[in-house]
Amino acid sequence: MSRDARWNALLELVGKNGRVDVEDAATALDVSAATIRRDLDQLAEQQLLTRTRGGAVAHGVSYELALRYKTGRHAPEKQAIGRAVSELVAVGEVVGLTGGTTLTEVARSLAVRSDVVGDSTAGMGGQPTLTVVTNALNIANELVIRPQIKIVVTGGVARPQSYELTGPLASGVLGEITLDVAVLGVNAIDTERGAYVHHEGEASINRLLAQQAQRVVVAADSSKIGKRAFARVCGLAQIDFLVTDKGITPEAAARFTEAGVTVVAV
Repeated sequence: MSRDARWNALLELVGKNGRVDVEDAATALDVSAATIRRDLDQLAEQQLLTRTRGGAVAHGVSYELALRYKTGRHAPEKQAIGRAVSELVAVGEVVGLTGGTTLTEVARSLAVRSDVVGDSTAGMGGQPTLTVVTNALNIANELVIRPQIKIVVTGGVARPQSYELTGPLASGVLGEITLDVAVLGVNAIDTERGAYVHHEGEASINRLLAQQAQRVVVAADSSKIGKRAFARVCGLAQIDFLVTDKGITPEAAARFTEAGVTVVAV
């Protein structure tokens, strides 16, 4: 197992249980206890966890994996969700994208759509075929090289966990524009109360994106359904589509449908 894979697994254990034990982790990952101790020391140096005698615990009161350590989780489902969300966007529309691993897949799917790529004049005096407004630095970085897509990036303070810009500067930009569709990446979506994220600053920006849009799409794999996180983004009444994977239960899908949300399971 590579070092990156071990680090990802260790952070997953801390995120799930709040702590990790050296001996248990060594057994689970089939490596030596010395290797685990070295990994935990290096993760602690990056302030991703706090070392304890015999292991490590989550760093701080609330714990959230940095985006670079979440990319491998539910990857096939997220890629399928990304493709399905991109099909809900029409050429010429203005699309708002928040951050996160699922929204990164949405951006990648939009970038390679044949009807978006097809305008060879874009970037050479022609008009872009799509406008993307985002507060996610990694998404802007991936799309800025696509001449057929006009990129608008909000200002704000960057969060290293998600690469998202938050705060008054981001709010100021979003308050002055309108969107055809807002696509929200969330940490949880409850079948009664709506969408949630871990950080209140991200919740505020996501909420504003939803308010400025004619249509709102939530992109979330089924592991996030039926759960709540710290900060509420919006209620189900503001959500038009939930795009998820086939892991959603029929009962949950029925509850979303009853609330007026169109469920797309891929």
